[in-house]
Amino acid sequence: MHRDVQLRIATPEDSDWIHELRHRVYAQELGQHAPDPAGRLRDGLDGDNVYLVAARGATRIGFVSVTPPWVGRYALDKYLSRDELPLPDEDDVFEVRILTVEPRWRATLAAPLLMYAALRWIAARGGRRVVAMGRTELLGMYLAVGLRPVGRTVRSGAVTFEVLTGSVTELTKGTMGRYRATLERLGSTVDWQLDVAFAPRPDGCEHGGASFTAIGTDFRSLHRRHQVVAADVLDAWFPPAPGVRAALVEDPGWAARTSPPTGAEGLLAEIAASRELPAETLAVGAGSSDLIFRAFGRWLTPDSRVLLLDPAYGEYAHVTERVIGCRVDRFRLRREDGWRIDPARLSAAVGSGRYDLVVVVNPNNPTGRHAPAAELRSVIAATPDRTRWWIDEAYLGYVGPAESLAGLAATDPRVVVCSSLSKMYALSGVRAAYLVAEPATAALLRRWTPPWPVGLPAQLAAVAALRDPAYYRDRWQRTHALRRELAADLAGLDGSLVVEEAVANFLTVTLPPGGPSAAQLVHECRRHDVYLRDLSPLSPLYEGRAVRIAVRDTAENARIVAACRTALDDLRTGSVSFVPELPAVTVTGSAR
Repeated sequence: MHRDVQLRIATPEDSDWIHELRHRVYAQELGQHAPDPAGRLRDGLDGDNVYLVAARGATRIGFVSVTPPWVGRYALDKYLSRDELPLPDEDDVFEVRILTVEPRWRATLAAPLLMYAALRWIAARGGRRVVAMGRTELLGMYLAVGLRPVGRTVRSGAVTFEVLTGSVTELTKGTMGRYRATLERLGSTVDWQLDVAFAPRPDGCEHGGASFTAIGTDFRSLHRRHQVVAADVLDAWFPPAPGVRAALVEDPGWAARTSPPTGAEGLLAEIAASRELPAETLAVGAGSSDLIFRAFGRWLTPDSRVLLLDPAYGEYAHVTERVIGCRVDRFRLRREDGWRIDPARLSAAVGSGRYDLVVVVNPNNPTGRHAPAAELRSVIAATPDRTRWWIDEAYLGYVGPAESLAGLAATDPRVVVCSSLSKMYALSGVRAAYLVAEPATAALLRRWTPPWPVGLPAQLAAVAALRDPAYYRDRWQRTHALRRELAADLAGLDGSLVVEEAVANFLTVTLPPGGPSAAQLVHECRRHDVYLRDLSPLSPLYEGRAVRIAVRDTAENARIVAACRTALDDLRTGSVSFVPELPAVTVTGSAR
């Protein structure tokens, strides 16, 4: 393989070759289909499948087909009913099929490379499970990459297929573990033109925050922060309150060198006073992720069953599925419902009591939708006692304190409320958060909290922030106005864009089918030092077409709009091509 071997999405010009190669292999060579006088073999899913092509210059080497779940049907449907092949979650399952390589290239790495390309494309669209039909004579190749038979054999013409499946996470880990050296070599030699990086991110949660790489994570070029628009993370566009800034600059040398109060006693007292909660119902942490890891690690095991909203903040799936290994189900939010939680449907999902934990992010990130507190209270009240609820209220300030379930959490042992001070109070850099639980639960979590969980600068800043509610109410109101203005300007770029805003400090833009992908738009905007968040890896419900944009100030919002305008124009005219970053090939990512 050389640099001129390309991996790319098929173009319209590839279609005739795909049909002709398919006919040569599956009709003439294997006898799966009857020969066609025109020498072409088409497929009923051709208009919906995504074909990935390997080529060397003008010479096409092979292709593989991927059927996304949003198509609504699979090739397997021709052979097996859903009762015969129950798919774990049809919204998550991508079908990989028709891996086909020209005869002269079959002894090369073309077939494994195409399979790897399909896996990376699926992961970038939020896929969590793959289903495939593998020819029985090639079963060893499929087993080697981690696919496993489900006990169903399909015969098509003279060809027998084994039905195989595997989780995207496990397939990625297995592939990177077994073929690391080969992939490291290929990563530097293959012309990778897919809109996803060649290598997976390190073994962590998929977050925003790529904007800091443009500034410099070694902190030697911090002047770049004035040129970069960091709209890929949800940090506040405004500075913290004057009292916060005064507390941080009064004696920074002392604040940096001095150990803070061991248990953050002053911060706990300030939270209790400002939120009108008993101090014994509180526990603090260095941001909400600290609290999530600490609490979930105590409560959950691989035998635990968890229900998550989908789409929702990715840290929860990362901790429950990848770190702890829980059995995780998704409660699908629906675009046709405006991404809102249907309380009746949620009640039906949790009413059996099979879940150990239900996680609700409210307002939700990334949809920005808020579920009224009264509706959630009603659903929780009807839930069996064994089910614990974790309510993430990181962005509740944009709605109002009356909508918090903190009061319920302080008395109901089934409910815990987590609240970050980072985003709402412009304290993302110092990391401070708290949770509310009934006293016994809170005491247990405090017992498992290491000393000095929040640094002294963070404690000073958080206390000062909580003492100036008027300043933040004003900033939050201004955020609503800025969001509305940004949404109107983005919608004015192109009538085919779907711009959705809700209650928080961000909005989403969905690109039309058949146009540029979210990854391409994000990449092109980075050329202008504007960083947006591709939501595709969070959920297949976004179909690879949704971008989340954080609200910034007036000047930076104008830069966002200008960058999107230029990027869309360039992508539609074909004047640019996607060249993804190629991170080091490792399997081991947190800003919201």
